[in-house]
Amino acid sequence: MTSPFVPLAGFFLVVMASIVAAGYCLVVRPSARKAAGATGTPEPEWARYRLAENLTRREQLTSILERVGQAVSRENAEEKPVRRGLVAAGYRSPSATYVFRGIKAASILLGAVALGWIALWWTRTGDGAAAGALCGAALGYFAPDRVLNALIRSRSYRIRSALPTALEIWALGIEAGQPLDQAMAASARELRRVYPDLSAELAGIPMEMRAGKSRTEAFAGIAARNREPELKKVCRLLIDGDRFGTGLSPALRTHAKYLRLSSRQKAQEAARKVSVKLIFPVFFLIFPSVILITLGPAVLQMMSMFSALSGGK
Repeated sequence: MTSPFVPLAGFFLVVMASIVAAGYCLVVRPSARKAAGATGTPEPEWARYRLAENLTRREQLTSILERVGQAVSRENAEEKPVRRGLVAAGYRSPSATYVFRGIKAASILLGAVALGWIALWWTRTGDGAAAGALCGAALGYFAPDRVLNALIRSRSYRIRSALPTALEIWALGIEAGQPLDQAMAASARELRRVYPDLSAELAGIPMEMRAGKSRTEAFAGIAARNREPELKKVCRLLIDGDRFGTGLSPALRTHAKYLRLSSRQKAQEAARKVSVKLIFPVFFLIFPSVILITLGPAVLQMMSMFSALSGGK
């Protein structure tokens, strides 16, 4: 007879291995890459070869998903919101919409097959398999949209974190006698390694102006492409300053102080919410483990005593 603790031990081992793997992929490896880039350590030859191989595979997978998206996608009114969402997430390639459609089609197929197979194994009936496949298809349809929204929020957070530094660099450049365009170009170069998202947005302004757009139109384009409210405020501030000819340096410094204060207050608010959010993991994860460790030996002793009494009778 199999011990009831074996499945429980296997479950904890699987959860521990998953946490360790996720921590290595999401924390350890990015930290090591940032440290290597900060110290200027050159990458070994095998790392460059592996990076080139991964890029080749990614390009092949992207090409396949693009062809799938072109096959299943139709031009309709929904393409414009999808395109705007992809641009807000940082994907501005002309084929990004088709790649996203291909990812959604692949996720629908994989979700339907996976949940349909699990439901068939669990219920042993065709109706159960059909219901599982339908649920998996629905999950695969909505999952890419959720991931895209998460990417948009993550990029907006990175842009919002970079704004105070960028505003201070602009103010320093303007006070030193530079025009706003040169100050933005300098900030784009300085922030390229630390804040690549905002640097890419700022680097596109001179190119748009050389293409024939005015500075106001370039700022309005940045505000329209991104969903970060603070970036929209900064663009409105720059547009008003360019229109009315007011001094930008005091306004930029004041707005930078406001952004830093707002970030500090949000961090304090999140820290105060931690104690409330810890109730659920403590109650559902830590508390059962404590009960198992403290009461487990007593339960085993009681079971052995009752079995001895029943055997003695």
